Amino acid sequence: MLAAAMAVAMTACSDKNDEPEIDIKFDGGAIEITADNLHNWTRYASQVAVLLEKDADNLLKSWEQSYEGGRPFAEIFKQHTSGAYSSSDNCIEQIIDGCSDIANEVGTAKIGDPLELLLQGHPQQALYAVESWFSWHSREDYANNIISIRNSYYGSLDGQIATASMSNLVASIDSDLDRSVKERIALAQTAIMAIPAPFRNNINSTETATAMTACANLEQTLESLKGFFASLQGHEAEKQAIVENYVDAVVLPTYRSLAAETTALRNAVSDMALNPSDATFAAAAEAWFAARVPWEQSEAFLFGPVDALGLDPNMDSWPLDQTAIANHLTSGDLSDLDITEGGLVTEASQNVRGFHTLEFLLFKDGAPRTVDHL
Repeated sequence: MLAAAMAVAMTACSDKNDEPEIDIKFDGGAIEITADNLHNWTRYASQVAVLLEKDADNLLKSWEQSYEGGRPFAEIFKQHTSGAYSSSDNCIEQIIDGCSDIANEVGTAKIGDPLELLLQGHPQQALYAVESWFSWHSREDYANNIISIRNSYYGSLDGQIATASMSNLVASIDSDLDRSVKERIALAQTAIMAIPAPFRNNINSTETATAMTACANLEQTLESLKGFFASLQGHEAEKQAIVENYVDAVVLPTYRSLAAETTALRNAVSDMALNPSDATFAAAAEAWFAARVPWEQSEAFLFGPVDALGLDPNMDSWPLDQTAIANHLTSGDLSDLDITEGGLVTEASQNVRGFHTLEFLLFKDGAPRTVDHL
């Protein structure tokens, strides 16, 4: 697929003004806000925002307060009291696997799947495969996924290298490997942001192929990093410090930020529902952007509670069930947004809630929706 992408990219213009725009309508019909459906529209958005806040709060609580046997997952992970995380080596392997998984997902799924569908002659399916295309926020989401890898490797959220970090330990033993990991993280982030915006209109650009290659190279280097730690003997104190700092300086602050930003988002959407206007829609859209940052910067650690409790698909399922969303807007019936089976939210419910459902309700063509003209 990458070879085909490069071949197409050689003839594709990277300037979106010269490339024919993909103009595909939403499946449920040309759904617009009207005076008749405005109440259902804002009520639906408000309920989705409430559920997002609930999921983010539960995620943070599972790490900080209670997850298994009344103990927080942060304690379980740091003290190695779970079979899956029985040593600092197991934990570091999990951290690297999380980084490798998201590097692969960004390159082969988030960027690669739309390109493959486009090359196969399926432009509508290609568009629907582009995550965050209602808000035109795809590149920023993908770049934040790479930042989640950087944060995990650096042991910090600010781009500084923590003393108790994988980078610091690797640099003291194999400076070439450390340099390679850093360079490929930076190259992947830069290559993603070099794709002309919006990504939905530039799926087959030269820059898209370059970003896919950069993500593949990063994943390959992360596999080398995993091999380095698998063969590393001793250094138990340093490895334990890496695990503890990872939880305290990376995971927990990210999830605290997510909880705070989803609360701010819920408040903004509630204000919008009480007083629908162009201004309140714009404020809710800005709050959505802010909440996306910590979520996307958490995707290098999609293990533990976020996985076991089904919180990832609750909050971030894509693609959506677009026909069901249209039906909700028509009927106003929101009773199926939180249906559970065996303690987990069903897939049908996940596909009509979360960040991307709220994104559709707040944005059109990369801008906040408007209602003052109604």
